[in-house]
Amino acid sequence: MSDLGQFVLALLVGVATGVMSGMFGVGGAIISTPGIRALGATPLQAVGSTLPSVIPSSISGTIRYARAGLIRWDVFAWVAPIGAVASVGGALLTAVIPGDGHPLMLATAALVGITAVRLARPVRTVELDLDGETVETAPHPRDEAWRLLATGVAAGGLSGLLGIGGGLLLVPVFVGVIRLPLKVALGTSLACVGVLAIPGTITHTILGHVDWTYAIPLAIGVIPGAQLGAVLAIRASDNVLRIIVASVLGAIAVIYFVGELRGLLG
Repeated sequence: MSDLGQFVLALLVGVATGVMSGMFGVGGAIISTPGIRALGATPLQAVGSTLPSVIPSSISGTIRYARAGLIRWDVFAWVAPIGAVASVGGALLTAVIPGDGHPLMLATAALVGITAVRLARPVRTVELDLDGETVETAPHPRDEAWRLLATGVAAGGLSGLLGIGGGLLLVPVFVGVIRLPLKVALGTSLACVGVLAIPGTITHTILGHVDWTYAIPLAIGVIPGAQLGAVLAIRASDNVLRIIVASVLGAIAVIYFVGELRGLLG
């Protein structure tokens, strides 16, 4: 494949990555990582080269969610800083885990599958109204500081380790544990993953895991893609959005896992 052809294909992968990022709040690396693997990147290059694109993708999509008032900035303030620190430790672990990067890819696939299952089951609570009747209400947020700090540590570590931006953990935790509304969870997650990706990007660059022939076109393509994805998510109903998110992530998890398992065993 010519250098121009590779650039164009990586650019298109970047656009698709941005749509995934803006619509699902997950950083988009679940598209870009297998995408550049298919273009010839090694497993470790696929992990490291996706992180630089998470930053512009996050900024682009966050701007759109912020305009709609769908970001909890107090949650962001607790999760993002500690997650950024934890992402450095995760990135350093990639150099010592055996298997030439394949176990990391399998772990990514497993996380995608878990995310799909959790998002497919909406969190609801039932309360009694003044007349003693049971009514279904939106769950009350559980946004204690210790929960948010623990979320940041886990998401940051996975961001650096797997090159996924941390959103694969943040979205289901924000919805299922912190109990944020789905669209607020997506917007807040997207804001966080951009910060989480910064130290991971620096660390992977130092370790030599970033191939800029892939990273640059990805970073360009994600900017318009994230804007489009955010608009689609904001306009969709919660139920439709939940079904779409769970279905897409579930399909990706299966394809992703099978492909990397074959690479590991082969």
